[in-house]
Amino acid sequence: MTAATLLITAGDNPERIRNERAFAMLCGAAPISASSGRTDRHRLNRGGNRQANNALHTIAMSRWNTDARTQEYVQRRTAQGLGRRDILRCLKRYLAPEMFAHIHAALRQRPLPVSAAAPPDPIPLLAGA
Repeated sequence: MTAATLLITAGDNPERIRNERAFAMLCGAAPISASSGRTDRHRLNRGGNRQANNALHTIAMSRWNTDARTQEYVQRRTAQGLGRRDILRCLKRYLAPEMFAHIHAALRQRPLPVSAAAPPDPIPLLAGA
């Protein structure tokens, strides 16, 4: 479900997805400075596609609970003094380029038809099933 949400987001906004940073901005996972005079902080972009941000959140929480590398990262960042929300922000920020790479690779493997007026014939596709 999360992959479908990210694919729909990419398909609905092809002109906005030029690179990984643009995809992160579209998903609301790009860091924005929220610093004051004494602190140097960042927050996630509140704009962008909320469904895509929810998909990234779901992936981040799943990895937080099951992936050993992510759990080590969480422990390291906790030891550095970051809170749960800041760690989740960092995870989302690092997930966005990874998901962009997967989407980009999927689109390169299966290019869209050249002409929308003549869609491919579905019969040969069903014959192999």
